[in-house]
Amino acid sequence: MRKSSIGITIFITVIMLIRLVSLQLYPLMDTTEARYGEMARLMVETNNWVTPLFNYDVPFWGKPPMQTWVSALSGKILGISEFSLRFPHFISGILTILLVGYFAYRKRMSPSLSMFILLTCAGFYIASGAIMTDSLLTLSMTLSMFGFYFGWQNHSKRYAYLGFVGIGLGLLIKGPLIIVLIGLSIVPWIIINYKVLEGAKQFWLRIPIFSGLLLSLIIAGPWYAIAEQATPGFLHYFLVGEHWSRFTVSGWSGDLYGSAHDEPRGMIWLFWLYIAFPWSLVLLYRLIKSSKKSVFFTDSESKSWHTFLLCWLISPMLLFTFSGNILPMYVLPGLPAIALLLASIKQPLSRVEISIGCFAPVVVLCLLIFGKPIFEAKSDAVLISATDKKFPVYYINNDSFSGRFYTQGQAKIWPKENQKVMFPYYIVTANNQIKNNMKILNNCRFKANNRKRSLYFCSSDHNE
Repeated sequence: MRKSSIGITIFITVIMLIRLVSLQLYPLMDTTEARYGEMARLMVETNNWVTPLFNYDVPFWGKPPMQTWVSALSGKILGISEFSLRFPHFISGILTILLVGYFAYRKRMSPSLSMFILLTCAGFYIASGAIMTDSLLTLSMTLSMFGFYFGWQNHSKRYAYLGFVGIGLGLLIKGPLIIVLIGLSIVPWIIINYKVLEGAKQFWLRIPIFSGLLLSLIIAGPWYAIAEQATPGFLHYFLVGEHWSRFTVSGWSGDLYGSAHDEPRGMIWLFWLYIAFPWSLVLLYRLIKSSKKSVFFTDSESKSWHTFLLCWLISPMLLFTFSGNILPMYVLPGLPAIALLLASIKQPLSRVEISIGCFAPVVVLCLLIFGKPIFEAKSDAVLISATDKKFPVYYINNDSFSGRFYTQGQAKIWPKENQKVMFPYYIVTANNQIKNNMKILNNCRFKANNRKRSLYFCSSDHNE
């Protein structure tokens, strides 16, 4: 192994170990992390491993349960904490990195360089340890693309079936979206390299489509059937609402679990620039630089390989270009492709480019380690830590996911005027509503606050 590869491997190991330690240094943040963290806590508490719960009496139909399963299982084994709930997503990041390294090895490229590029994409580094669906979806997408590529190239059903395993897992992570992403990656690649008719013929000969899809359904189908039986109406909401209306209806009002996002059309491409930073800029520079002399399509083999990666890379952006209901992390499944693409170009990356690659994780780590006040502003953990667990906590109008999590589901909504509340108790109000709520806060004393909310302790005599 060359010295540069050894140095890169050491850097990868150190930076991931530091990321591991960072998992417990900051609270679960609203809304995504705290929501999924609370759902995992509820799964452990209620022992309901079929239907994730949005609240004790509200089933969550917005996503399949894989991200809740892995966090809940970790929480059950290690105890509920920020570390235990984030840990499985850290592991999924490591598995994706290793799979990309093996992908590179099979293509006789530098495994350490490809792993380094993926790890140092800002969004990937953040997601590898955050409670969300995107890290697991990226792993399943990478597994599928690995299986389909070598299944196609080697006429190997064994590898192709591995691709369908990835689809099966993806169906349990985010649903049919995985099939669309893979289709947007593979179909254009086949047409570019084999034309339509020949490509369709080769696809039929090389990929066991029916038995492969059956394998995917064997993996995911039982849960879908059991989930619909447990909470009728799930399939219609999930398949029609979450997979059609969410992306075609701007500001979709049918969301049962919050408000839909409404970003300008095409915003997904700008999201990609900073989620893949700094390598998005390096890739654009290389593409512009190679416009006169190609470093990507030097022969038919490199054309096939690089178009495969380019189609994979842009598939999330193609899917969400005309959607307004998007989040930055939606581009994550395409990031492994940028790592393999930059690691395989004819002209190797310079020391300057590799040095720039170290920048993103260092900045993210500094933010995770020293940016505690920033994260605390997006979580009610500090407010709840200032309470005495003997007394109830009430939220005026709306609670928060972090409030539910850090009170272990005991946070309540302030009752209507005709209902009485026994002193003493804590009450949380939005900072911009304090004046409007002075009647409720009449017998209360300020305890703590964050950027959005304030905590008060209420007793008849103002004393604890």
